[in-house]
Amino acid sequence: MAVGTSKQNFPWEDFHGPNLGYIMEQYDQYKIDPNSIDIELKEIFDNWGSPSIQMKSNNQQTLAEGETISADKMKKVAEAVKLVTNIRRYGHLYAAVYPFGDTAEKNEFLQLEEYDLTEEDLKYIPVHLLCEDVPAHVTNGLEAYQYLKEVYKGSIAFEFSHVHNYEEKTWLLKMVESGTIFKNLSKEKRISILKRLTEVEGFEQFLHRTFVGQKRFSIEGLDMLVPVLDELISNAVEAGTDTINIGMAHRGRLNVLAHVLGKPYEIIFSEFQHAPNKELVPSEGSIGINYGWSGDVKYHLGANKQFMDESTGRAKVTLANNPSHLEFIDPIVEGYTRAAQEVRTEKGYPKQSVNDAMAILIHGDAAFPGEGIVAETLNLNKLTGYQTGGTIHIIANNMIGFTTESRDSRSTKYASDLAKGYEIPIVHVNADDPEACIAAVYIAMEYRKKFKSDFLIDLIGYRRFGHNEMDEPSMTQPQLYEKVRKHPTVRKLYAESLENEDVLGSDDIQKINDEVQGTLDKAYQKVPDKKAAETHEIKLPKFVNSGLPALQTAVNKDKLLKLNDELVKWPENFNVFSKLQRILERRANGLKEEGKVEWALGEALAFASILTDGTPIRLTGQDSQRGTFAQRHIVLHDVNTGEFYSPLHKLSDAKASFAIHNSPLSEGSVIGFEYGYNVYAPETLVLWEAQYGDFANAAQVFFDQFIAAGRAKWGQKSGLIMLLPHGFEGQGPEHSSGRLERFLQLAAEDSWQVANLTSAAQYFHILRRQADLLKREEVRPLVIMTPKSLLRNPQTVSDLNELCEGEFKPVIEQPGLGHSPEKVKRLVLCSGKIATDLTDKLNSLDGNQDWVHMLRVEELYPFPKKIILSILENLSSLEEIVWVQEEPQNMGAWSFIDAKLREIAPEGIPVKYIGRRRRQSPAEGDPNIHKKDQERIVTEALTWNK
Repeated sequence: MAVGTSKQNFPWEDFHGPNLGYIMEQYDQYKIDPNSIDIELKEIFDNWGSPSIQMKSNNQQTLAEGETISADKMKKVAEAVKLVTNIRRYGHLYAAVYPFGDTAEKNEFLQLEEYDLTEEDLKYIPVHLLCEDVPAHVTNGLEAYQYLKEVYKGSIAFEFSHVHNYEEKTWLLKMVESGTIFKNLSKEKRISILKRLTEVEGFEQFLHRTFVGQKRFSIEGLDMLVPVLDELISNAVEAGTDTINIGMAHRGRLNVLAHVLGKPYEIIFSEFQHAPNKELVPSEGSIGINYGWSGDVKYHLGANKQFMDESTGRAKVTLANNPSHLEFIDPIVEGYTRAAQEVRTEKGYPKQSVNDAMAILIHGDAAFPGEGIVAETLNLNKLTGYQTGGTIHIIANNMIGFTTESRDSRSTKYASDLAKGYEIPIVHVNADDPEACIAAVYIAMEYRKKFKSDFLIDLIGYRRFGHNEMDEPSMTQPQLYEKVRKHPTVRKLYAESLENEDVLGSDDIQKINDEVQGTLDKAYQKVPDKKAAETHEIKLPKFVNSGLPALQTAVNKDKLLKLNDELVKWPENFNVFSKLQRILERRANGLKEEGKVEWALGEALAFASILTDGTPIRLTGQDSQRGTFAQRHIVLHDVNTGEFYSPLHKLSDAKASFAIHNSPLSEGSVIGFEYGYNVYAPETLVLWEAQYGDFANAAQVFFDQFIAAGRAKWGQKSGLIMLLPHGFEGQGPEHSSGRLERFLQLAAEDSWQVANLTSAAQYFHILRRQADLLKREEVRPLVIMTPKSLLRNPQTVSDLNELCEGEFKPVIEQPGLGHSPEKVKRLVLCSGKIATDLTDKLNSLDGNQDWVHMLRVEELYPFPKKIILSILENLSSLEEIVWVQEEPQNMGAWSFIDAKLREIAPEGIPVKYIGRRRRQSPAEGDPNIHKKDQERIVTEALTWNK
């Protein structure tokens, strides 16, 4: 920045806008310590005491051209600039954004005397020195001061100072200070807002009267949320967006379903009768309502609707299903949106168009700062693998969480302050001022269109009733609810405003009310009476518990060899790390010369063959490109340039896209995102990989509430694959167990598949089987306990023929045993890595081992009952069945498998457990103790004590 060094001619043309702001910051520092600033600026400030400085400007001024300005007046300019800067920065603290008007700052520090200024001082100051984008009627510094105070202290307040990008901040200030966001709404528009508010209020009051004492989590106090959503959707569709995905918790959901999604009143009323009458659901082309076979409460259900408007076009709006875990829906909706933005029908990375879809996330004011998943989700908004071109966040701010007031639920001034860390612009708006709310929508959408980034609207209102309608809020907030009871609704306030401005008469307003009530009454008459709401038994769909269909997963040998050749090729001028190059070349030669497939190659061949079949793939995880254990290497990096190359993106016969992204250090937001992506793009093979299996703990809500139960509750299909590194390697408790027991505990009604594999061929086939299942009704998520040490264990290496001719085997009989089934006395069953330890032990033993037979249960759920029964039929001398595992007895598969084995064990044959005793912690911390205990387990399993 050129500041000039003339002591007599101060170059004013260089100082305006942000330059002037910088000068004032430096001047403040100069007053504290003159020697702490740039020497040129110090010389200027030192000479501010000289008699006069020439002012140059051709803008509209109160001073004549060439008039001199004294050093004292120069200081007045400096203080005026500071004043305006503080209006921008702190005006929100004094704004009228609270419906009850009692939480804004009371002490006014934006007064002139605080800056040693008078109105006369401001009159001579050129407008452009204070703000460049004010309307034409603002002609001097005093008018600018008065105008800016009015703008920044109204019923919509702005927080932009945390936005560091110069272009973005300048644009935001211009939008606000030029008045661009404050549109003069047409008479028709204003009447339509009143009609919508009447529908919102009338619906809630009708439910309150008709279904006394039933929970509905009323929207009342934040009624403007519905017109805000209307405006967001309309604006997005006009801009060419054809998919809008909404995530929200339960408060206000019924109203949003009714008025934004168009869910008919009669269906909602029937749900209050405890019997959703599915015959009432309108025909195709209207609304899709999500019912599973066990169902969910009405204020958790989602819906989707296709809108068709001749002027704006066609759009699909989806409200995501969401249980009571509030903000956990956030990354799922982001995943929906990314999937809707991408085209996956060609090889390479998917082609993304962020204008095709938009996410709207509605947050609670207690949940936004209180739940860590919010920060995890906000962090996704600029990341390559997860960004969706800008999410519109709305905090439905009723200033209370259940019964907890804001002072007890957050450490920040605003519920929205978390967003500042991600440089997301924030507007606070009074939910009792409908037209200010529309202005907030306008700037949010214009910002998203221009900068493809997130924006937050803090919609500040109140909650008319308690947490639910059965709760009495006056027990804990008596003073607040005395105000609430006396406070008129936003519909009433806006109706009075329109009446006072002669937009509508009282008769017109009453007619709107009557029409709304008439519509509600007619809808209620269609609802079956309570006698029709009799309890009925839950009926499972035909595909549940019917097993998986037989699928062809083998791949032609020549095709696999061709794919392998392409997987180990890279451009001539691309410099692969030398050690890695040797590994890849050895992998290629091993397949060609010996026909051997190790774990990582089996995976790569599965991916490549799936892509050539036309199924797109998306794989993410914290280190998925390389692999946590340096095993995958499907993205190569040039050691000289840092550029990357991915052979899977260059396959000559690929017919679909392949996306692989290293994820942020977050389990919750990432698995939520991938689940959402898969639900929205069910034709895509989506894989999420934990860095270590136990890290999945941080995403437990998604497993419990969405992935395992989403289909039963909402009919929400998913074929998501979760890769969880698992195996006791003596690395201590935190990197041993992927918590297999938790997935098995949630295994019922074909909730998912749970596998613990021991060979590359098995991994190859189960991946290909899952890709095929994506096209079928029987699809379900797949949990794979992937290995760590087994990634390089020779026992897991498969022959190429196993990929070309075989299929996935839920149970594998131990090679070398079972030749004389009539001699077998003990049947040992196990799963995963312990099988290789047992095999090593078997190989070290001398003598005949005909007394023992061993089964590797590769697929724990669905439990392979028929296969194991067929093996048991041949063991005529069997004396006991033993389950062997590495995990403590209260963990791992034992609690699940115990009852399964007892059910199929021949009469009189005991079922026994061999493994670690019950423990609090999954594994020992000392590797020597681990090794000793591991040796005990395998020895006991393979020792026959008559």
